[in-house]
Amino acid sequence: MVVAVAAAAAAGGDPLSERAALMRESLQKSQTITDSMVSILGSFDHRLSALETAMRPTQIRTHSIRKAHENIDKTLKAAEVVLSQFDIFRQAEAKILKGPHEDLESYLAAIDQLRNNLRFFYHLLAKSISKLEEEFKQILLSYSKPVEPDRLFECLPSSLRPSTGSPGHQGDSGGNNPSHTHADHHNGNLENAVYTPPTLIPPRILPLLHDLALHMVHAGHQQQLLKDYRDSRSTVLEESLRKLGVEKLSKDDVQRMQWELLEAKIGNWIHFMRIAVKLLFAGERKVCDQIFEGFDSLRDQCFAEVTASSVTVLLSFGEAIARSKRSPEKLFVLLDMYEIMRELHSEIEVLFKGKACNEIRESALGLTKRLAQTAQDTFGDFEEAVEKDATKTAVSDGTVHPLTSYVINYVKFLFDYQSTLKQLFQEFENGDDTSQLASVTMRIMQALQTNLEGKSKQYKDAALTHLFLMNNIHYMVRSVRRSEAKDLLGDDWVQRHRRVVQQHANQYRRNAWAKILQCLTIQGVSSSGGSSAAGLGGDTGNSSGASRALVKDRFKTFNMQFEELHQKQSQWTVPDTELRESLRLAVAEVLLPAYRSFVKRFGPLVEGGKAPQKYIKYSAEDLEHMLGEFFEGKTNEPRR
Repeated sequence: MVVAVAAAAAAGGDPLSERAALMRESLQKSQTITDSMVSILGSFDHRLSALETAMRPTQIRTHSIRKAHENIDKTLKAAEVVLSQFDIFRQAEAKILKGPHEDLESYLAAIDQLRNNLRFFYHLLAKSISKLEEEFKQILLSYSKPVEPDRLFECLPSSLRPSTGSPGHQGDSGGNNPSHTHADHHNGNLENAVYTPPTLIPPRILPLLHDLALHMVHAGHQQQLLKDYRDSRSTVLEESLRKLGVEKLSKDDVQRMQWELLEAKIGNWIHFMRIAVKLLFAGERKVCDQIFEGFDSLRDQCFAEVTASSVTVLLSFGEAIARSKRSPEKLFVLLDMYEIMRELHSEIEVLFKGKACNEIRESALGLTKRLAQTAQDTFGDFEEAVEKDATKTAVSDGTVHPLTSYVINYVKFLFDYQSTLKQLFQEFENGDDTSQLASVTMRIMQALQTNLEGKSKQYKDAALTHLFLMNNIHYMVRSVRRSEAKDLLGDDWVQRHRRVVQQHANQYRRNAWAKILQCLTIQGVSSSGGSSAAGLGGDTGNSSGASRALVKDRFKTFNMQFEELHQKQSQWTVPDTELRESLRLAVAEVLLPAYRSFVKRFGPLVEGGKAPQKYIKYSAEDLEHMLGEFFEGKTNEPRR
């Protein structure tokens, strides 16, 4: 470039311009060279990347081969140690076979060598079994997962699958009407329903676990195996139940709980028991049987220890209910609980077989018997409570008492549990369970009748007393005739109590209407005497000899008494339409003919005098219309 510049200067050109042009040219060439170098380097980088990608499989294989060599080296070293022990054994064997006569010292040394040899192999065996234990525990833990509720629900018959995700949710109940879930339990014929226990551990893993367990048992590590299995599976089972909604509640928790909440939890518990026994425990038994096949006692022991805590939580709730304070509204949930325990009894016996499960079987059977005993005691309490009910709630209109409707509803619900009650009675007595149920029902009905007779004495009006008894006993009879109780109590009971209803109806008429009918007799009015009420066989001839003043007085008295009866008895109630019409008709059949006859015979005496309408205020049709207003409960007072 210096030569070029010099040449340019010699040529006489502008040195500065020429120099600038040369520099520009040089810079362009330098840039071209730089770009070429960058391109070459970029290409080289790409080739290196491609080369690295191509070499990666080789590197991986090389790494694997290196690891394999390392493992082979380790194995060879381990094998050398083991083989050296065999060499020692062979050397010792040769000396032992020669006997101690030639070289006693070498013979004794050989024995020591054999003893050391055995210690080595015992230690090696212990180490290998320890590794097996770790492997067994690791595999079991990795495949032991809690079962989600939705997965459990899919294993249930369709009739038992919850629609809201709450497996045992029951509607709240309150007031005096006993409520129960018994009908729900039998929708869909659950006795023949199919349950499909969930797969708790993949079937392909079970043979592997069985082989590991087999080696551990043969090595004498049975207790460690039992502990590892229990710790892994029991925790998972408890977690499955917890996710389902199972709670650990004490007796005090149960005692403090409001009845509505407790009733819902009992409904849940019934579903939980069914799911636990038919699905979770059944699944655990299947896993246990396959892993510990060939070791019956260990198999049963493992199953007992895995399920013991979960069974205790479930049964303890049942025990708390069975031992809680008895009350009539608890009878139906007690029967529901007793029923599920009876339903699950055979499966519990099969699942929890063997000596190791004795305590669990006995606990389940004990709960069943305790629920039966509490239910039976509650029957007795209810019967006594009905007979001694001292509520001062008076029904001022003589209608059906709340106690009557409560007890009848209670008895009706009992008949939804006929088969359960028959089983319950068999727990304690050997007699005919059907007759026992009939006997219990009759005693409850008699207790109610006795109580009603006591309550009827609160009325000062004897007519209302009999109307009240007529209404309530009629309600009992009608309810029995329309329910299954009729078959149990029999036609004789129905007919006998229908006669009682009729007797009270007759007593009502006698007490309510005898006095007013006296106003319609001719006794004391006609000089001809006689004592019969007009129209009931008395003389219907003329009114000769009758005192106008006495006749007027009779009409005035009749009007006043009838108006009083109308005002009072239109507030009374006969709720049954047929009975109400029958009672009105019975009164009308006596009153109206007597009134017509009296008016016909003695009316002319009054009609010929001054202001006759003051005395003969009503026609027979008016009376009939007013009788139609009796027993309607028309009052401004609030109905009870």
